[in-house]
Amino acid sequence: MNQTERIPIADPAAEYRELAAQIDAAVHRVLASGRYILGPEGAALESEIAAFVGAAHAVGVNSGTDALHLPLRAAGIGSGDDVVMPAFTFAATAEAVSYTGARPVFADVDAHSFCLDPRALEKSLTPRTRAVIVVHLYGQCAAIEEISRLCREKKLVLIEDCAQSLGADYDGRRAGSWGDFGCFSFYPTKNLAAAGDAGMITARDARHAERLRMLRHHGSRQAYLHEVLGYNSRLDELQAAILRVKLRHLERFNAARAEVSRLYRNVLKDLSLILPAENGRGMHVWHQFTVRSDKRDALRAALEEAGIASMIYYPVPLHRQPLYAADCAGLELPVTDEAARTVLSLPIFPHLGEQRARRVCEALRAAL
Repeated sequence: MNQTERIPIADPAAEYRELAAQIDAAVHRVLASGRYILGPEGAALESEIAAFVGAAHAVGVNSGTDALHLPLRAAGIGSGDDVVMPAFTFAATAEAVSYTGARPVFADVDAHSFCLDPRALEKSLTPRTRAVIVVHLYGQCAAIEEISRLCREKKLVLIEDCAQSLGADYDGRRAGSWGDFGCFSFYPTKNLAAAGDAGMITARDARHAERLRMLRHHGSRQAYLHEVLGYNSRLDELQAAILRVKLRHLERFNAARAEVSRLYRNVLKDLSLILPAENGRGMHVWHQFTVRSDKRDALRAALEEAGIASMIYYPVPLHRQPLYAADCAGLELPVTDEAARTVLSLPIFPHLGEQRARRVCEALRAAL
């Protein structure tokens, strides 16, 4: 084992090295076809993702951020509406709401999963609440059955942010099949990774799917006839072709992530760390392996000294971001704040391997 080789937090190029012949062939197929936008590769990927997730419809878009934004538009969310979401997530979840003119309302998370706490969600509802965005964080589903039931009772639009959870399930139903919409990112470090930005939306209702297809294509169903204010948010054929290759390997890659997780949990179990918890209700796809420690910053420095990357997802929760802090004055979300102070994500990706994973563990043991 090379003790001086730097261990990255993720390694997108490793997937290409393994699948180069298949990816190169797919890229060549698209380039030779002359169809680069809204062609057969994108349509095929939509069908394959819908089948994989167990959704009625899927619509490709150009990023995970647009995958969050366009469903809000399709559902008619806008100025005067509130949308409840966890404060412990990436900024895009809230940005998508702000783009519509609606107000993001931040709720606290569960102390074990860091996903939206159903009790905190219910307390955060207002007379103006029209929708809920539930984030399946780190690769594990939130308490989606309870949240889904609450949304049905309150007649709220339910949007699943599945950017980190493609392949995860809850009671046998995969992330992205529970809500009115499921929103997926194929950013290059995701479990299913494009070679650039790309996203996908799953939808339950055919009318929503049709609206999404209009919104992604300048508000148009017919060439040069524009019915609504739309966007240029099309998933290009090159990305779709690459994603189709990788989708065939996704379950194997997710299983490799789970192997790294098992090693980490077995080797680190006697250290003074809080290891990630599984909810026991379904498959965790381990987009991140996130530990907690009061010595987080010192541990991160020690890992860096040992040539090992780590990341903090997320150091500043949304209700304390400069963009939203003024509107959240006095809002106390203790679990979220504690998570932001203590979480540390370790390297985890399909090609990490046992030797490098053990080196991460050795560095943590030495630091503690």
